[in-house]
Amino acid sequence: MRLTALDEVAEKIGLKPGLGVAEARAIHPILDVVEEDPAADQRLLEGIADWCDRYTPLVALDGKDGLFLDITGCAHLFGGERAMLKEILSRLHQMGLDVYGAISSSPGLSWAVSRYGQGGVIAPEEAENVLAPLPVASLRLDENVVESLQKLGLRYVGDLLQAPRAPLTRRFGASVLLRLDQALGLDEEPVSPRLPVASLSAERRLAEPIGTEDDILALAGQVAMSLKPSLEARGVGGRLFELVLFRVDGRVFRISAGASQPLREPHRIASLFSERLTAIHDDLDVGYGFEILRINVQRHEDFAMLQGDFDGDRQKDVSLANFVDQVSARLGADCLTSFDLRESHVPERAAFAVPAIDTLSSPAGKVQGSFPAARSERPLRLLGRPELMEAFAIEVPDGAPANFRWRRIRHRIVRSEGPERIGMEWWIDGADAPDRDYFRVEDDRGYRFWIYREGHYGPAMPQWFMHGVFA
Repeated sequence: MRLTALDEVAEKIGLKPGLGVAEARAIHPILDVVEEDPAADQRLLEGIADWCDRYTPLVALDGKDGLFLDITGCAHLFGGERAMLKEILSRLHQMGLDVYGAISSSPGLSWAVSRYGQGGVIAPEEAENVLAPLPVASLRLDENVVESLQKLGLRYVGDLLQAPRAPLTRRFGASVLLRLDQALGLDEEPVSPRLPVASLSAERRLAEPIGTEDDILALAGQVAMSLKPSLEARGVGGRLFELVLFRVDGRVFRISAGASQPLREPHRIASLFSERLTAIHDDLDVGYGFEILRINVQRHEDFAMLQGDFDGDRQKDVSLANFVDQVSARLGADCLTSFDLRESHVPERAAFAVPAIDTLSSPAGKVQGSFPAARSERPLRLLGRPELMEAFAIEVPDGAPANFRWRRIRHRIVRSEGPERIGMEWWIDGADAPDRDYFRVEDDRGYRFWIYREGHYGPAMPQWFMHGVFA
């Protein structure tokens, strides 16, 4: 067993990462050792990243113990960069976390100053002066490259700034100068956020925390009201919303709810979260309450203004969409399914099930009508996979069977229509795939079925399959 991380006291007594536990105890007998848990460390880091979302939506993970925050355009909301950095660090210290941070014009410089310097806010013109006395390890170089630079006497970043660039590139590759330019802000280094950035968002910061479901929904309606002008200005409506609740102790809850049609009305947006809160009631631990409530519009579509006719058809469409939204929000998007068409004449491939919430809205914003009528009658229920059955045919080669046994029950056919021949798709099933001859049959008890014969009569007897049941 070896040491993987140290606190400040352990570092002061001379312990280093990689040192064996037995050697460390020989140096300091009363050493307190805790077994490493990488999964728990990762969850803690992601939890801190969620908490930092209150300052900027552009939060990225940096390895196992760091975060990058792109605060462009956000600092003035918190009294400037210095006040913002002070607030972040002080609040994290109050949570029991020992953290360091820096604000600069480049991620590389902030990384170097927060880990190897004194932190703080660094102006762009001070970048070289602040970076020069730091060790070369502050440039995020590989350990082997750092050791090679140190062997040559290049121990500090200032040594690299004064050294000619061409020999450094030939000996150590382009990574050294790339990291140096990134730290100086000469080479752009984008920050990739860990979560998708919402196209629109609105939030409310509270002087007193709230915790009841009624208070959350009432505030969600008010926040949704402030989203409406922005949606109208863009001519869009939201299809996927996210309710973000920031708890007082730092934990963050994210609740997503989708809509079958683009929405702008605040009461309908709030009703989506009413169903979601009902569904996850036991999993929502309010603790000491929520201090920030935010609604993000994660996906939007064009909003078409439609006027209903005298028959009220438009109102029916709205009622259907509202029903689908509420049921999907409470029970999940897959609880209601619809069907979408595919370009295939093989029955089991011609349509596939999709969530109804994704198919109610057409690109024009109208509710889709029924599927176009087929050339011949199709069963109400189509089996997902045709089932083999026993059949006895009298009128060969093109007649329907006189009776058949399916699922251990024998049926005697009194009426039949067909055959309707459907050829298989050679690019999927192969050129030798047999054709299907479909029949609509009715037995002596009035049940109607859709069956087919695979192949033709010849040296080998064809097989019969059940494929659907009529109403």
